Amino acid sequence: MYQGFVKVATATPKVVVADVASNVKEIITMMKKAAAEDVKVTVFPELCITGYSCGELFFQQSLLTAAEKGLKQIVNASAKLDGLFFVGMPLTVNQKLYNVAVAVSEGEILGIVPKSYLPNYGEFYEARYFTPAGDEMELAEGIEHRFGGSVTIARELIFQAEQMPDLCIGVEICEDLWVPNPPSNELARNGATVIVNLSASDAITGKAQYRRNLVTSQSARLNCAYLYASAGNGESTMDVVYCGHSIIAENGRVLAESPQFYEGLTITEIDVERLMMERRRKNTFTMASEWYTEFSIKRPIGAIHLTRKVNPMPFVPSDPATRKERCEEIFEIQARGLVKRLEHTHCKTAVIGISGGLDSTLALLVTARAYDILGMDRSGILAVTMPGFGTTDRTYDNAVSMVKCVGATLKEVSIVKAVRQHFADIGQDESVHDVTYENCQARERTQILMDFANKENGMVIGTGDMSELALGWATYNGDHMSMYGVNVSIPKTLVRHLVSYYAEDLAQEALKAVLLDVLDTPVSPELLPPEDGKISQKTEDIVGPYELHDFVLYYVLRFGFSPKKIYRLAIAAFRGTYDGKTILKWMKTFYRRFFSQQFKRSCLPDGPKVGTVSVSPRGDLRMPSDASAAVWQKELEEIESAAKVWFDEVEESEE
Repeated sequence: MYQGFVKVATATPKVVVADVASNVKEIITMMKKAAAEDVKVTVFPELCITGYSCGELFFQQSLLTAAEKGLKQIVNASAKLDGLFFVGMPLTVNQKLYNVAVAVSEGEILGIVPKSYLPNYGEFYEARYFTPAGDEMELAEGIEHRFGGSVTIARELIFQAEQMPDLCIGVEICEDLWVPNPPSNELARNGATVIVNLSASDAITGKAQYRRNLVTSQSARLNCAYLYASAGNGESTMDVVYCGHSIIAENGRVLAESPQFYEGLTITEIDVERLMMERRRKNTFTMASEWYTEFSIKRPIGAIHLTRKVNPMPFVPSDPATRKERCEEIFEIQARGLVKRLEHTHCKTAVIGISGGLDSTLALLVTARAYDILGMDRSGILAVTMPGFGTTDRTYDNAVSMVKCVGATLKEVSIVKAVRQHFADIGQDESVHDVTYENCQARERTQILMDFANKENGMVIGTGDMSELALGWATYNGDHMSMYGVNVSIPKTLVRHLVSYYAEDLAQEALKAVLLDVLDTPVSPELLPPEDGKISQKTEDIVGPYELHDFVLYYVLRFGFSPKKIYRLAIAAFRGTYDGKTILKWMKTFYRRFFSQQFKRSCLPDGPKVGTVSVSPRGDLRMPSDASAAVWQKELEEIESAAKVWFDEVEESEE
């Protein structure tokens, strides 16, 4: 098993209705093309050996005999190919005619799955010709001599790869998906991680979107990959047109999709390991009490070239329209969480430390919305700017302007005098810019905010984001502490998009100008003196790019992927932006800090969860503060020890 990736394909051949020889030739050609592309699982459309739209010709013995001969040719051709192929055909068994999917590999028929639900409406009269699958699995007596051995026919078949045990394939045929209780429900409950669907779906206005929704929602419900192959060019157009619309979805997301009226292969990679991780996380995904019959397939599955798109910002929707909708939803979740907390505590004042940086900006905007929802005057928001040794004019001016634009109450308290007194009290040399020098400032600011909250019958609103918490980039009992953290589950990459969304879609011109300048300001805690009036302490120069850390964080917490797999995904996602050595460097930083800084996350204040990933010690990340990182560090060292070979092979394979 190579990190769970398997290359799969749907195939839509050009058929000639009732011309078996022509269809078989086309099918074998596409099988060879799929094998040449290193595809391991290929699914063809329903009844593709004869054509779906044969109608009364399905009652002709000549056609049925030709179909069986054609299947034998396909089986023989598979002996020289590396792959598992599913083809559709009409098949007589025990004096009954079935619409079946035949699993073929290495010159053998592994099993035959009949269609369970037969449409009998509109232009589809399958129930006139075919018998639906029964509840009992049967050994197809009477056809051994036709195929050179006994063959099992049942809808309850799961095909399992010996070299990748989690790759378990179940089959359903077209209408089976469109019924209230599809066979794939039970197949998934019995272990199928991949469902293939041999289909013949017509082109009707609006049906493509419905079909897409059906496939993606089923893959989401079952935490599976779903391969939907549809008949197309060449089928009869006497009453309807067949569109060849094929879809490959994984856990609710379309990985690859053909255009309508398409002919050819649609290829991508599915991630079986990711699917298994999803199922392990959900105790609501229950396995059935009895396993269905399994068939093993021997497939050498190794390193493959990834063609599937890997989003470098998994927390941020890539589609602009979806991103805008998501940003609005997140703002509302954050604000509603704060509304409840303000109502419960009867606080009259929300106290926020405002620095002119991204995080405090987002917290202020969220708090303003919460006040609007409650019908409270925004002047009840006490925004405190606390200039210190590292404060620059740019961030100070932005902080002041922002507070005025929002309509909050501004309070300025310089921390310089108090921190110098504290330095004297503890014997800290002000010229030594060490961690004590920095943390004294952070804790002084937190003390001011807490005391203002007591004085004004208020609560301190936390501004720290999830990326900082994952890295432990927060001063313990300093900016790490608050009374409610509205940004606690927002990663830094998403913080930027939320502020950008507010600036472009919600802000008045004056506030918009300030927000855009905040977005253009380097991320910094501003705890070290500026150089020539500009920020000298840039966070991403110290701990690494947040886009890389957020990428790793997502796959560590959401799926529990190994460092090697995350590294490979990062190579694909950040191609042209970061090289392999840079990615590995910051991954090592991430894992080191992630494990060593858990003690800060173990005592986090409350805050709203907005997505599928959170670092709350009460929810998603119940992790020991003293857990060892040895297993993960060893894997990172293995990457580094084989650096030249690993970097070169992976980077070249992704080009």
